[in-house]
Formats: sequence, C-alpha cells, structure tokens
Amino acid sequence: MNPRSFFAGLFVAALLVVAVRPALAQTVDVSAMSEDQLRAHATAIHARVLTLDTHDDIESNFATAEVDPGVRGPRQVDLPKMRDGKLDVGTFIVYVGQTERTPANYDKAKADAMTKFDAIHRMAEQMYPAEIEIAYTADDVERIHKSGKLVAVIAIENGYVIGQDLSLVEKYQQLGARYMTLTHNGHNDIGDSANPRANLGDDGDEHSGLSAFGEEVVREMNRVGIMVDISHTSKKSSLHAARVSRAPIIASHSSVKALCNVPRNMDDETMLALKATGGVMNIVALDSFLKQDSPEKTRAIDDLRAEYGLTGFGGLQGLSDEQRAGYRQKLAAVEKQHPGPTMQDFVDHIDYAVKLIGIDHVGISSDFDGGGGITGWLDASETPNVTLELVRRGYSEEAIGKLWSGNLLRVWREVERVAGEM
Repeated sequence: MNPRSFFAGLFVAALLVVAVRPALAQTVDVSAMSEDQLRAHATAIHARVLTLDTHDDIESNFATAEVDPGVRGPRQVDLPKMRDGKLDVGTFIVYVGQTERTPANYDKAKADAMTKFDAIHRMAEQMYPAEIEIAYTADDVERIHKSGKLVAVIAIENGYVIGQDLSLVEKYQQLGARYMTLTHNGHNDIGDSANPRANLGDDGDEHSGLSAFGEEVVREMNRVGIMVDISHTSKKSSLHAARVSRAPIIASHSSVKALCNVPRNMDDETMLALKATGGVMNIVALDSFLKQDSPEKTRAIDDLRAEYGLTGFGGLQGLSDEQRAGYRQKLAAVEKQHPGPTMQDFVDHIDYAVKLIGIDHVGISSDFDGGGGITGWLDASETPNVTLELVRRGYSEEAIGKLWSGNLLRVWREVERVAGEM
C-alpha cells in the first residue's frame, strides 16, 4: 500500500469521527436515566421538533367517502393517526406505475396523476381545510405548523407522468409537486431504473444513466424548483443526475446497500455523490430494504400476495378497505412467525448514513401505505418510537431535528434559491 494513501485515509477517518461526534452528543446523560425518565425525555424532544415524513402513498380514491383521510381507518397515515403520533408533515405521493411507453399509456399516466393531485387538494381545501394545509415553500411548512395545522407536501413518484412532454414539469410544480422521483420500477424516457422490468422490454441499461431528455428534465426541475429525487433510479442514473443538477438532490425513500444488498438501496459511492450536491438521503422504514428476508418468509409473503392478487408496488391501493385489513392481518401473522426488521435495524441504517455522509445529509421516510412499516413504526401514530430510539442512540435534540425535517427543509430552500437564480 502507498504510505501516503494510507495516512490520507487515516486523516479522512479522523475527520469523519470528529464530524460525527457533535451529531451524537447529548446535552444530557441519558445513560443515567431510568426507562421512564428516558421515555419522558424522548417524548419532550418529539413534541418540540418538527417531524416530516418524506413519503406517504395514497390510493386513487383517496379523499373520498371510501378513503376518508379524516377518519381513523385501515390506512397507515390519516389525520387522526398523524395527530396521535405528532407526525407534523406528511408528503402525499402522486404515484403512477410504469407501463409500456405508448401514446395511450402516456395519456393515462397523466390522467392518473391528475386524479391524485386532485385528491390531495380535495383533502386540504374542501374536506379538512381547518386541519391540514398544503405547503408550497419551505417557509410554508414552518408557518402552517406554527398555526397548529398539519402540513401536506405533494410529491411525484415516477417521472413517467410527464411522458415526453417537458412542459408538464412546470404544470406539476404549479399544482404543488415539490419533488419528483425520476423513475420507478422499469426504465422510462428520463432514465434507467434500479429495477428493470423484462415484461416491459427492459434488458439491462437503456440509457446508461439519464437520457438526453432526462438531462433536460433535471434542468427544468432546477428551473421551476422541484427537488430531483434519485430513489428507484439506477446507480448510473443517480450519479448522472448528481452531475447534471445545479441544486442539491435527494433520495426520498432509500436505505443503505452496505447493510442490505438490494438494488433499490444506495451504495457508498452514490451516497457520497448525493452529499457532494448538498443533498439529503431519507432512510426508509420498509422491511425488505432494511434486512433481507429468509427464504421461508419470502415464500409466505409471495403466497399471501398471490392470494390477494397483488403485483408490484402499490398493489394494496387496488384493494377494498376490508380486503386491505384482511391482508394486513394475515401479513402480521407471517411477521409474527418470521420476525422482520425492528426499529433497531432501521436506526442502524440511519447511523451508517450519518457516519458516512454526515448528520446534515440524512432524513427519515416511512413509505407508509406503499409497503413501509416496521415493528415499532407500523403507522403514523407510532412515530414517537423513532425519536425514542434516536435518543437511546445518543442523538441530541438538534441532530434529531435535522433528521426529522431540518435537512430536507434546508435542501428545499436551496432548490428554491437556485430556481430563483435561473
């Protein structure tokens, strides 16, 4: 080994340790607390920090009599559960799954996207305007929160909803979209996915990163003030987006590949590239992205999904309330027989990311109602348990505030600044 490289590596490691210490330093000694005192301390911190979950899926009939977000029901995120768990900000997702790229399917994707945009606006503006309000700026988030209302943020999952029409980026921004995931499962016209789909004709790389159109999309997102989201994109696409974007990029709901080696997770190189843009990686509480299942558990879940006709992500949205409740009851039985990831596993991923890229570049996401949820954080009402585990790990209140919302709001403001310049 080159001695110069060796000592350079030691120097970088020393800097990393120094950088991490302030993030982990408590102002009080939690090791001396009883369990009751620890919980009371964590509860007080949770009440003070602004909590923001960066990914909450919705059904196509969301904000209707069938799926009423103001009524406590089978959804993991509804307004009563948000209040119970002091989840201050929910990011409600306009998700449209990837299909074959034809003119008819482009039109359908746009129509399906509008259905979900309309639903989020209906919730906030017609059904529950006294309870929740849509934030269009980072300052709006803090203003609405101070008013006592819950906060709704709108985001897009899968850039397929713009088809090949660049003008739709600005239209969706005007409707409230504040981040857009460039791809989902399957390649699209913007770039390559982390999960190609053979049934859509995907065979390895299509663009070897972003397409020329994808580069235009990223620049247009920078211009209008939409955060560029690289969750679901391939490594090449992610690194390409980091090079092209003039503003910080985000991963809205991803976890660490070094701890769970699945295609959707991010490796160290990609995490460091995201950091270099000034961005934030939001660790996701989705079991299969935190710890790989045993073959027995995988078979049991596959059989259960087949029983309910579920294919791909978002399949739960097509079930009735009764079917969804039945599926979750049976899934809970599978989880009891084959215990999945815990809160400790989830925060292990947060710890890893903090140590690698720093406390200023890590956030939190649930992917509720889209597959997310782990023991200890199964719905919005259990949100305080995340803060409790962070306190156990020694994170200070300042660090916890950054993880829950401060980092994402910093990136959002920088994206707004870049848009203003452009």
